[in-house]
Amino acid sequence: MPLPFLSIIIPAHNEENRLPRTLEQVSAFLRQQRYEAEVLVIENGSSDRTPEIAEAYAGKHRNVRVIRLAERGKGLAVRHGMLVAKGQYRFMCDADLSMPIAEVNKFLPPAIQDLDVAIGSREVKGAVRYDEPFHRHFGGRFVNLLIRFLILPQLQDTQCGFKCFRAEVAEDLFRRQTLDGWSFDIELLFIAHRRGYRVTEIPIDWYYRSESKVSAVRDAMRMIGDIFRIRANARRGIYDARPS
Repeated sequence: MPLPFLSIIIPAHNEENRLPRTLEQVSAFLRQQRYEAEVLVIENGSSDRTPEIAEAYAGKHRNVRVIRLAERGKGLAVRHGMLVAKGQYRFMCDADLSMPIAEVNKFLPPAIQDLDVAIGSREVKGAVRYDEPFHRHFGGRFVNLLIRFLILPQLQDTQCGFKCFRAEVAEDLFRRQTLDGWSFDIELLFIAHRRGYRVTEIPIDWYYRSESKVSAVRDAMRMIGDIFRIRANARRGIYDARPS
């Protein structure tokens, strides 16, 4: 069978409430597309009914697969999904679907040519945020300011949970990834820049979800520590070594 054009990777930890609606929306969107696609739900360490819900849905939809990991960590889940995916293009998608799934086509040919990495951005011209409280927007911009000052000055929004990779680029970057937690996006984009890949920011429509699991203060502190780990890894040549 030919390889799918697109793989959509959805990390899912304790997502029993949001996952059913997200899978329905993703499936409805894919039925309208001319290309072949697969959906990978990477369940990792949930304590609710996420695994049962995902597997029940996959049992009724041939293009949906569920992979269960015992360990927690969004970075771990996304890495595993990217490396088992078969698509020519591989798209990571947050389970809250704060970006309408129809926006996916902005990340793919023919909308974008010569794709290496395309990342959803809530900050570049043309992006629109909906319903976001001021304190969340201010906190997010503060975090991004830290990221730009410390490690990735060229990017306006590194933490949006919607990113697309050409298959060969995904294989290269995710095999070099070392962080399993929230800051894995920063590490991947740092490695991409270091290895000369093009990173394109795509303006998206983004909707604030009040049930978000992000804690601005806690995660900012963890992120700063991870940035120093990324810098240390770079000095030691870890990102330049041949991946295993």
